[in-house]
Amino acid sequence: MHAPTWLRRGLLGVLAALPLWFAAATPSLAADSAVVLMYHRFGESAFPSTNIRLEQFDAHIAELSSGPYTVLPLPDIVAAIREGRELPDRAVAITIDDGYLSIYTEAWPRLRRAGFPFTVFLSTDPIDREFAGFMSWDQVRELKAAGVTIGGHTATHLHMAANSPARNESDIARSNARYLEELGEIPKIFAYPFGEASTRVQRIVQDAGYDVAFGQHSGALGASHDLYYLPRFALNENFGDMERFRLVVNSLPIPYSDMTPINPTLAENPPIFGFTRAPDAEQINGLACYAADQGQVQVDVIGPRVEVRMDRAFSNGWARINCTGLGRDGRWRWLGMLYYVPRS
Repeated sequence: MHAPTWLRRGLLGVLAALPLWFAAATPSLAADSAVVLMYHRFGESAFPSTNIRLEQFDAHIAELSSGPYTVLPLPDIVAAIREGRELPDRAVAITIDDGYLSIYTEAWPRLRRAGFPFTVFLSTDPIDREFAGFMSWDQVRELKAAGVTIGGHTATHLHMAANSPARNESDIARSNARYLEELGEIPKIFAYPFGEASTRVQRIVQDAGYDVAFGQHSGALGASHDLYYLPRFALNENFGDMERFRLVVNSLPIPYSDMTPINPTLAENPPIFGFTRAPDAEQINGLACYAADQGQVQVDVIGPRVEVRMDRAFSNGWARINCTGLGRDGRWRWLGMLYYVPRS
């Protein structure tokens, strides 16, 4: 769910040679993209892979409060992207997954003081079973009454790409029934647990009444993206430092079409990954692509087409591919994809 060390080191190594003044120096412009951030836990150091330290989170909020950013409700950003309406340059949405108690005790007071809207993608079974460390329905209702968006995240937080259609359908149906019972409505925005999906899972989510769905692959959100597999930048203790945070909140998408493979669950491993850049796309300097556990991989650019070749097959589980490059304004252009690799 988080950017691997090879990608982080590669990006931050280049970033270290660049001035960071562009965030403050570039005027605010209308844009057709946004950055969506993803958190899980706050100040829970026993779970570093899903936790953000409070001092890190405070620094993120300070940056968003003092810099040239506009933090908007996620539904507003989604609506603008779907309808082709302009957004403020450096529009940002904040999302939090699962429903841990530290959302209520630590994140919400800080975000409320900053005046920042946010979305919680909520799995219902841990709340129903009163698991330790999770919010209660009373606390969720308090968040919702204060304007926090509640999104769908299944009942059991299952691995959807590895489960049967019947299991996925029943799990979503149970969570939707609980949202309706406890909150009075079923959410319209969904996030896949673990960021894992497939074309069949996407259809199930769509048929369940959701308008859009988010994964856990890195990249700025733009009009090119599949509405049922939208990107988010994951932040945790290891990948929550200010260098990386400034990098991602200032990033822009790479407009594309004809991505292959389009199914987020791989049928062929390694995949023949590629995409076609938009005809009017700007020049990107130093476009490079990185694959999980392989580092930088071969990129062939033939006109607008970008073809990426991996050296070897991915291991079972997650397979990440990230392509990045610098625009003339000094901001990163970023296109990422997360694939689920079934056990053979």
